[in-house]
Amino acid sequence: MWVNYLLRVQVNWWDAAEDDAEEFLFRRVTDPADAERVQTNSFTRDLAGLKKFYRWMSRHPLANPFDDFDAPRAIRSEDVKWLDAGGYKRWLDLGIRGMDLSRRPDRWWRGRNEQRDVAFCDGLYGTGLRVSEWASVVLPELPPFDRRRGYYTLELADACAKGGYGHPYWVPRAVMKSLLSYGECARAAAVRRAQAAGRYERVTGLRLVLATHGSESVTFQGAHGGTETRPWNEVGPRTRLRLFRRTEQGLEPVARWLNEDGLPRDGRGWEDTFDVANERIQNLGLEHFTCTAHMLSWPISSASTTRRPSLTRGATPPTPTARYRVTAAGREFAGRVLTSDRQARDLLGDPRL
Repeated sequence: MWVNYLLRVQVNWWDAAEDDAEEFLFRRVTDPADAERVQTNSFTRDLAGLKKFYRWMSRHPLANPFDDFDAPRAIRSEDVKWLDAGGYKRWLDLGIRGMDLSRRPDRWWRGRNEQRDVAFCDGLYGTGLRVSEWASVVLPELPPFDRRRGYYTLELADACAKGGYGHPYWVPRAVMKSLLSYGECARAAAVRRAQAAGRYERVTGLRLVLATHGSESVTFQGAHGGTETRPWNEVGPRTRLRLFRRTEQGLEPVARWLNEDGLPRDGRGWEDTFDVANERIQNLGLEHFTCTAHMLSWPISSASTTRRPSLTRGATPPTPTARYRVTAAGREFAGRVLTSDRQARDLLGDPRL
């Protein structure tokens, strides 16, 4: 069943990540649209076999998506973990920004990608997208900053969404500001260094962008000559990593997220960011205070159903499966997490929500 699921979502079993394991659990145990869903006891047996298989394959350099995966309990909600706004800020300050326990800059901190990592984590927490989805965003998909707007409505491409079903998502103003600041500062510096080193000219399989047509489509050089014009909705993550545009300063990646060397960052590389942050926090003496990318995606995904229709104008109604999943989580989120107007305002920007 695991391999069949991965085939449907077009993920190789050796590339599977924790996100895929979480989604597989939902499909097998909780999804009301799946007539073949099983009881938690049955899934526990499946999980034991999968863990054994990946342990057996550990002699190869493969990530184990089930390494920290606990067997589900009878009630799905008991397995859901997230950080509230205060907990997220604490984790971000200690693990990503390099502060000490008194919230002062740690003089031993040697982090070099703070601005990028903060922008990425803020995006996960603010949009509810999965790592692979948020990592796939390209420059032409982002609107210009408008301080009058509290939220920006963007479209997740079908080719980049889990299961192949894209949808609108909302980016809070603070997240957009952080994202654009990264683009103008740390990202721009990485691009300049790579251009000076001639690094982009040596990229294998580079596809030169000839024109972009707003956020709708892109024209680029084909793999075997000629040109291709395709909607962004059909351009998958792998192709996006190979797209470059020519500027007055030279070649530049179209991908938003870059490594320190200026090359596009593969979505799987973000697991290391969380591992390093959690290890740093543990070294500071805080036990059992960890965070995963999936934990950052849960709160806003759950709370999104509590928004009033006036705040989501133009949104496409969710599918029945998505509606069931999100509304159930939203009810739990509202009861457990949004216990005060202040928390609602911190997370969603409006105490009425």
